[in-house]
Amino acid sequence: MRMNGWLDTPQRYGRISRAFHWLMAALFAWQFAGALLYVAIGDTALTRFVGGSHFTLGFTLFVLVLLRGLWGLANVARRPPHPGRLGRAAVTGHAFIYLLMVLTPGLALLRQYGSGKPFTPYGLPLMPGRDTKIAWMVAPGDLLHHWLGFTLLVVVLGHAAMALIHRRVRQEDVLARMA
Repeated sequence: MRMNGWLDTPQRYGRISRAFHWLMAALFAWQFAGALLYVAIGDTALTRFVGGSHFTLGFTLFVLVLLRGLWGLANVARRPPHPGRLGRAAVTGHAFIYLLMVLTPGLALLRQYGSGKPFTPYGLPLMPGRDTKIAWMVAPGDLLHHWLGFTLLVVVLGHAAMALIHRRVRQEDVLARMA
């Protein structure tokens, strides 16, 4: 089977990597829009509409980031290089984004399980309900999920800004490798 265009190359990311990137960017934009609306205007019909998918979409993003990470590891030797000091900074920034993309929904899933409430994304019985709450599972999510989510938003905005800075200031079209 020919894989031209599907796999990453040193010149550009392949179709699968790009699909993961842009699908997740769109889903995160929806998640962030719902969170920002809730902070700005509180519990309204609009925030319930946008935020009503928050749990299921968060689970979806968690699964996608795990799949994307595995795909990235499988392609690491073929991916565009990140040479020099700025390249190491880019790799560190991407690692931080991945850490936040795993930790933020991971804590929410831990909190959901600890709450004792059932969780059935897409109708799949992922977590059964129970009568007892497990406080140590709920506490980290209550404490950190919100803040890590907004930290992820800031880091993602910085990621997008760096792509634009590379293009405008450094005359390097790094965005074209992912577009």
